[in-house]
Amino acid sequence: MTNAKSATAAQTVFPIIFAVCFVHLLNDTVQAVIPSIYPILKVSLDLSYTQIGLIGFALSGTASVLQPIIGLYTDRRPMPYLLPIGVVFTLAGVISVAFASHFLMVMLAVILIGIGSAIFHPESSRVAFLAAGPRKGMAQSIFQFGGNAGQALAPIMTILIFAKVGQFGAIWFSFASIIAIVVQFFVGRWYAGYLHTAQLERKQNAKVIKANPLNRNATAFAIFILMLLLFSKNVYTAAITNYYSFYLMEHFHVSLQMAQIVLFVFLISNVIGLLIGGALTDRFGRRNIIWFSILGTAPFSLALPYANFTVSIILLILVGLILSSAFSIIVVYAHELLPGKVGLVSGIFFGISFGLGGIGTAFLGNLADTAGIPYIMQLTSYLPLLGLLTVFLPTDQKLSQP
Repeated sequence: MTNAKSATAAQTVFPIIFAVCFVHLLNDTVQAVIPSIYPILKVSLDLSYTQIGLIGFALSGTASVLQPIIGLYTDRRPMPYLLPIGVVFTLAGVISVAFASHFLMVMLAVILIGIGSAIFHPESSRVAFLAAGPRKGMAQSIFQFGGNAGQALAPIMTILIFAKVGQFGAIWFSFASIIAIVVQFFVGRWYAGYLHTAQLERKQNAKVIKANPLNRNATAFAIFILMLLLFSKNVYTAAITNYYSFYLMEHFHVSLQMAQIVLFVFLISNVIGLLIGGALTDRFGRRNIIWFSILGTAPFSLALPYANFTVSIILLILVGLILSSAFSIIVVYAHELLPGKVGLVSGIFFGISFGLGGIGTAFLGNLADTAGIPYIMQLTSYLPLLGLLTVFLPTDQKLSQP
């Protein structure tokens, strides 16, 4: 394993970055399996759309509340071996999903998975930051790539496993969690070594990060705008990932397997779009790509509810390619607004991401019971128009001023 000294010398420690990327893939595969098996849980446990929404809210809400708290605490007192402990909660949740026989057991299971995710994201994002050396943006993109790839695998897992053996197929994902625990143990050992050679790691990083030139009020306003942009992205994404499968089956009368394939295509386009967005950011700037990523989705999202099946797939691909790059760029942008507070920033923005997705899932589930799935597809299609708010963000040049 690469030693900690190389990181403190401001070198990029690729083995560690790829390790947390790999665990991100495993973690988000497990987490994304939950919404992917909603159709199966709905039938096997006779759940309503409202209950489906509450499951999504419990999963995302748990992570949303805990991540900023964990990020703030570990900024002050880093805990390297919290990394494998977090995955233990995920393992317990996966096993519980496999054996759940009623709604409350599923709720408990997803809360355990949410706790595991809440521990994983801020701490692993910090590790990627520390291992990045001078390549902070690249490291965050690689780290986020693992998460997007994991989310993309979930529908395929549904087709290969859950469609054949039902919800008990979740037990297979316990092996992924065990592998993640082992990898996180080695990452934690590197992290502990890093802290041993740089006890004042956070203060040292603050010295090399350019101070934010904005005043407190301007910084707070910029953070508020970023949160609104995350709202538009994550609630719309929640509508697609949690309910578009139902829309396809009801509106186009396709099979569960076909609906999952379409969802997989959307999620794969997210993975590809993330890489493209990361490359374009270096050339065109973070603010410009945030603008394009969210507002540029609007023409295609608005057309999606009125398209036929074939055109819908094309529009979903375009939405995924354009929208996906926003989150990692927003996180890096927020790091510049709040330099030296990696855990807090990561915890807040990962927490907001999960929280907004969970609230959106719960609200949309209740709305689907009363107004129908097609209505929520039409309603959420307007959310990317909030990308217009990007005009209020400071330019990259303003942030780089001494």
